Amino acid sequence: MAEFTTPPLAPAHVALATVFQVRDGALCVLLWERARAPFSGSWALPGGTLVTGETLEGSILRHLATKVDVREVSHLEQLGTSSQPARHPDRWELATAYLGLVPLGLDPRIPRDTAWHPVNALPQTAFDHGAIVLAGRDRLRGKLSYSNIGFALAPETFTLAELRDVYEAALGYEVSSTNLQRVLVRRGAIESVGRRRAHGPAGGRPAELYRFRARRLEVTDQFAVLRPPA
Repeated sequence: MAEFTTPPLAPAHVALATVFQVRDGALCVLLWERARAPFSGSWALPGGTLVTGETLEGSILRHLATKVDVREVSHLEQLGTSSQPARHPDRWELATAYLGLVPLGLDPRIPRDTAWHPVNALPQTAFDHGAIVLAGRDRLRGKLSYSNIGFALAPETFTLAELRDVYEAALGYEVSSTNLQRVLVRRGAIESVGRRRAHGPAGGRPAELYRFRARRLEVTDQFAVLRPPA
C-alpha cells in the first residue's frame, strides 16, 4: 500500500533593500515604520515577498518603486541571505538583502511612514534589520577602499571638498582631500571635467570640478585599504 506523506514546508522568501544616501553630512538608511505586528512601531527595511516568476533583483526594484517610491538607485548588489529559523517570530522566512545607493543631492519622494535615519543612530528595528544595515555599511566601507563605488554616492560632478565630505560620511572618519585626490586620480577613478564651480557669496577662487570616469562598479585596486588617520 502506498504511503502518503506531507511535503516539507517551504520557507517564505523576502527581498530587503538596504538603501544608503549621504544626507546632511551623515550616511543614512531608508526605513519604514511598521504599523502591524510583529514589531509594530519598529522600523524596518523596505521590501517584501517574491511573487511567482520574479527574480530577487526584480522583486527589490518593484518594492522600492511601489512601496517607498525610490526609483533612482545608482547601484544595486546582493548583500547576503539571512536564514536563521527564528528570525521571524511567526513563520519560517528567508531574507535576501540588497545594498542600494542613492547619489548626494537627489531627494526621492517617500511616503509619510518612511524616513531616512543616520546609520550611527538607528531607531528600534524589526527582525534582524539592524544587523543587516550594519552589514551593508561595512560592505560599502570595504568597497570604498578598493573600487570606484563612490560614483554611486556622489553627484555627477563635484569638487574635491564635496567628494571628501561624501567619503567621510560613509567611512565614519576624517579624510584628506589631497590624499583622496591622489589616490583616486592615480587609480584612474576620477578626472577633471575641465571647468570650475562658480564661487559663492563669500567669494574665493572657484573650485575645480571632477567626475568619476565610469558610473558602474569597477575594482580599481584590489589590495587597497582606506584607513582612518593615526
